[in-house]
Amino acid sequence: MNDRLTSVIRGTGSALPERIMRNQDFEGIVDTSDEWIRQRTGIAARHIAGEGETTVSLAEAAARRALDAAGMAADDIDLIILATATPNNTFPASAVQVQAALGITHGFAFDVHAVCSGFVYALTTADLYLRGGQARTALVIGAETFSRLLDWEDRTTCVLFGDGAGAVVLQAETAEGPEPHGVLVSRLRSDGCHQEKLYVDGGPSTTGTVGHLRMQGREVFKHAVGMITDVIEDSFAAAGIGPDDIDWFVPHQANRRIIEASAKKLGIAQEKVIITVEGHGNTSAASIPLALDAAVRDGRIRPGHLVLLEAMGGGFTWGAVLIRW
Repeated sequence: MNDRLTSVIRGTGSALPERIMRNQDFEGIVDTSDEWIRQRTGIAARHIAGEGETTVSLAEAAARRALDAAGMAADDIDLIILATATPNNTFPASAVQVQAALGITHGFAFDVHAVCSGFVYALTTADLYLRGGQARTALVIGAETFSRLLDWEDRTTCVLFGDGAGAVVLQAETAEGPEPHGVLVSRLRSDGCHQEKLYVDGGPSTTGTVGHLRMQGREVFKHAVGMITDVIEDSFAAAGIGPDDIDWFVPHQANRRIIEASAKKLGIAQEKVIITVEGHGNTSAASIPLALDAAVRDGRIRPGHLVLLEAMGGGFTWGAVLIRW
């Protein structure tokens, strides 16, 4: 590992399906209301993939926008890591399909499966490959079509999730100065004892079907804040900083109440928290890069800013990444 190398984000991009499904649209499907959904989750709308829109097509669109933002061509990429729990096929990896769609015939590509924590896991993995000299420039993508896992008769889950993709171009460069840019700290965790609290009840090796998402919402909420706080405090300690040093907190966009409770417990001011859950719902591995792209494009996140990412997902998996923009 080359300690003088750092992994810097050169560009961000995102893609959302055309169809928008608002809370009111659920009132004729399940026993719910706009008020009930907003109060419990902070969600008002989400995008739902239509015919011809897939995890791979959304990932490709987000990747192309990230490349454009970075001023790079697809041929500059020698690594693609795609975080998803909803691949186009059982195999090959959706990352390989994105590689082909972009016309890339060199380097390597693979998927990472850590559900809602997937982008944090993928970014950490790409950073290690870049600093280890295995690649020079990576596309790190989070892309999901969770609508295709939902039980549309289960009001506790079908209102929560949406589809989309977000991507970043990550490039190795020599670290310079006392405050180098790029990925500074990554911390990942998992605990399989909690798998029954958030899972899909199908799979190739068990039922031979895709299955539906199942969740014990109260249990997930109960564990989320404590687990998120633990991994972020560990990241702060490793970097020698505190909550006041953070410019922006970009959490997994699952539930506004979890986001606000986590920020409060950590001592991060609410005005530093990037929240997009209202318009996107929970897009699993896509949620952090979608929020990142929104905040970069509207000018909130700027060069030199210290940005904290965190996520928690089924498994349970959770993790945090600290980046100097």
